[in-house]
Amino acid sequence: MRAFAPFASSAALLVAICTGAATAAQAAYEGPLFDTHLHYNEEASDGDTGPYPPAEALARIQRNDVKAIVANSRPNTGTQTLAAARETRAAGVTVVPFVRLYRTRADYTNWFRDESIYEMVQIELARGTASGPYRGIGEFHLYESANANGPVAKKLMALAEQRKLAVLAHVDDVAIDLLMSHAPSKGQSLRLIWAHTGIGGPPIERVQALLDRYPMLMGELSYRPGLTCEGGRLCPEWRALLLKYPDRFMIGSDTWVNQRWSSYDDTMRGYRAWLGDLPADVAQRIAWGNAAALFDVR
Repeated sequence: MRAFAPFASSAALLVAICTGAATAAQAAYEGPLFDTHLHYNEEASDGDTGPYPPAEALARIQRNDVKAIVANSRPNTGTQTLAAARETRAAGVTVVPFVRLYRTRADYTNWFRDESIYEMVQIELARGTASGPYRGIGEFHLYESANANGPVAKKLMALAEQRKLAVLAHVDDVAIDLLMSHAPSKGQSLRLIWAHTGIGGPPIERVQALLDRYPMLMGELSYRPGLTCEGGRLCPEWRALLLKYPDRFMIGSDTWVNQRWSSYDDTMRGYRAWLGDLPADVAQRIAWGNAAALFDVR
């Protein structure tokens, strides 16, 4: 029996090593987060009243170690409030402000042809915020791909590229091609963040083709169908895609309704869980580094 003891010990050691490696691979990501899709709409707070005034909103952001946010709101006064709030400064949170195209909900379905939206964007860009100039346009929605050819949509894409503004677009894959076609570079220099990386769930092959075609296209991963599987872990095909394009994806909360504010902690814990399925350097890029590089946040 003694002759087999070293083998048994070695086998036990191998099991222990493998178990430890698996546990380490599944440990939650613990670094800073960059929330690249945050709304502070009037339902959350009008600056003085509402269920999520600045102190409450920033408390949720801070306790999740979210160090920077892309803020966009309906109307834009929400973003202005976050940019100017003393709670933001106290929390050490960097606000990257975007001009949202919605003054009211009625603008969701008409912005792409409404010249007053284009005028509003110009006014906001000239105004800036307490945290500095606006860095992007959006989030906006296109419920029909063809509306990407609306006159205001065309002008805004050209404006965004000319002024080096990022674009946060909730659109399908067909609209990505159309929007890119309106930029002077035909999409080679337009900084477009694809909200949800296609909430309708275009297949991995189509996402990959668009990433290959447009070098500045970035995928934001909130609500993305097929991203995670049982237990909130990354699905194999998405893990492979993130490993292939580690510098092209980011995370966001999409606090579009107050329920998303109430579940903010759960959302961020979910990200940390599946980020732990990735090599540490890739997890850091998706959680923080890609957005920090895009917006020069340190």
